[in-house]
Amino acid sequence: LWHMYRFTRTENEQARHFFDMALRLDPTFARAYAGLSFTHWQNAFQRWGDRDRESALAFEAAGQSLLVDDHNPAAHWAMGRALWLRGEQDGSLLELERAVDLSPNFALGHYALSFVHSQSGDPNAAIGSSDHSRHLSPFDPLLFGMLGARAMAHVRLGQFGEAAEWALKAAARPNAHAIILAIAAHCLALAGRIDEARNFSAALRKTLPNYCADDFIGTFRFEPDAEAMFRQGAKRIGLG
Repeated sequence: LWHMYRFTRTENEQARHFFDMALRLDPTFARAYAGLSFTHWQNAFQRWGDRDRESALAFEAAGQSLLVDDHNPAAHWAMGRALWLRGEQDGSLLELERAVDLSPNFALGHYALSFVHSQSGDPNAAIGSSDHSRHLSPFDPLLFGMLGARAMAHVRLGQFGEAAEWALKAAARPNAHAIILAIAAHCLALAGRIDEARNFSAALRKTLPNYCADDFIGTFRFEPDAEAMFRQGAKRIGLG
């Protein structure tokens, strides 16, 4: 788990290796399958590997987790995330709701609900789930994601000032990865804070020199109106 939460390509591969080892020792370890699914999910989300292949592997590992223990909330969480990668939002939300029904205190389940709703579901539900996940786990390794999901939900609501503030909080987390910097750049641009937005886009392009709006939009599954807003922000700072 330590390697998994470092959010670098090398550390993610190390985490995948250890989950594989755990499953060789105990093929009935449901949470190890869920963790393995997480590493493939990251490979797809971060474009560290072929997105279609890694999405299929994330789905396969999540399915194995459910086969081993259908009452494990982490198994349903992994499946919900894997279904989101496949563009199956309704199925994703059903699995994530099942995860928090099984364990109401499962912070990652509430965060995942926020993540999905922030893009193409109910933005107000996204804000509520983000707040609840942070209440349950205020020092969570995925805190940057909880904050970032809330930022995107505010964009969907046309609340660009609030979006910028939450995005800045997300980007300030020490393990925030490049996609979080991209969220901050777009939200700040929409809020009219162009100089700050350009600072984030410059930092982003140090790591990903050719990063543009198509990369950002392709990472998520936004409703058309949200996509249009984020593209507008990207144009303001030269990412369009």
